[in-house]
Amino acid sequence: MPALRRSQDNDGKAKKESVVERTSRAAMVKVTELRRKERRQKRTKPIAKTTPAMTLKRIVSPQNVGETVFKFGRSLTFDLGIDLGTANVLIYVKGKGLVLDEPACVAKDTRTGDVLAVGESARRMIGRTPTGIEVIRPVQAGVIADYDMTEFMLKYFIRSVVPASRLMKTRIVVCVPSGITPVEKRAILEALLRTGAKKTVLIEEPLAAAMGTNLNEADKVGAMVVDIGGGTTDIAVLCDTGVVVSESLRIGGDSFNEAIIQYVRRKKKLVIGPLTAEEIKISAGTVDRRSEEREVEIRGRDVISGLPKIVTLHSLEIQRALESQVMSILEAIKSILEKTPPELVAAIGDHGIILTGGGALISGLDRVISRSVGIAAYLVELPRYAVIKGVAKTLDEMSSLRDTLEDLQ
Repeated sequence: MPALRRSQDNDGKAKKESVVERTSRAAMVKVTELRRKERRQKRTKPIAKTTPAMTLKRIVSPQNVGETVFKFGRSLTFDLGIDLGTANVLIYVKGKGLVLDEPACVAKDTRTGDVLAVGESARRMIGRTPTGIEVIRPVQAGVIADYDMTEFMLKYFIRSVVPASRLMKTRIVVCVPSGITPVEKRAILEALLRTGAKKTVLIEEPLAAAMGTNLNEADKVGAMVVDIGGGTTDIAVLCDTGVVVSESLRIGGDSFNEAIIQYVRRKKKLVIGPLTAEEIKISAGTVDRRSEEREVEIRGRDVISGLPKIVTLHSLEIQRALESQVMSILEAIKSILEKTPPELVAAIGDHGIILTGGGALISGLDRVISRSVGIAAYLVELPRYAVIKGVAKTLDEMSSLRDTLEDLQ
């Protein structure tokens, strides 16, 4: 009897275990079927479109979504400042500084229209090209003279400093001469927008130059800026509210070079090129007859024989060559002062006339202006970079204000 009971107990346990196993297997099968069903549903369910805000909502708290989207959008932008000059193009990148300083030159094949060189490599080809190759400056006197070449040049320069993936998020502040027309402004805007930029903002060169000189609070009461670039001279009176009166002349470093070329041809019977004229201007050029006498040997082609020739040019001769150009600038300064309110004229008399731009580097210009106008004129530190420094400051100040940033987007 005891043996029979043990046998029955074992049979009962086996039956219970088999029931548990069957139940467990059934549950596992059911779970597996449910998982397969879920996977099938996921395959057939359409994927909903999501926005950046929806994506961010999963990783940040709801109350911070707006602020995070703003920071996320700002991090994708690329802020550029451009000084689009007649002689040079300078590009400033926010957070990196000045990243490009190249001559505004393009060399192209006139037969096929192909561009062969841009920037410094094109400038070195001036006066040394064979028939069929032309070196042009697409920007003349601060405005676009050749739209297609300007667009190509800007694309080339911008894409050399901005990753291609971020071009559509690029915002550009570009400076322009104060006297250009709305049509000329529109041409510059369209050329920049066609490079892929998202937004372009214009700022007048005198205002940018004034910002780049770090005017103190006293100077902001009334200041006169004379910015002499490669193609234009911009003269403006500014106060803390902006530009009061301004004028733009088609006179600059290029016209200085051309005046030297014509003088040497007329007086020395020698033909020289723009690069030689630039070297003469830098090494011995002056606009003040009281300056220390200097001389320079120049090489060129004799007008009559066509053979190589060497002549000596004195600084006083260069002063005579540039006299008419300087007189035009002096007359424009006096004309601007006549149009300026008396209170601002008094302030300018106290603070002086600020000279900026590469053309202002010619020797004696500050002294000539001071004697002619009766107001002290002084050259700022690194005058060639005053405008791009002002553009950089504009970018920094705009980027610090959320409302302004949204306007730029």
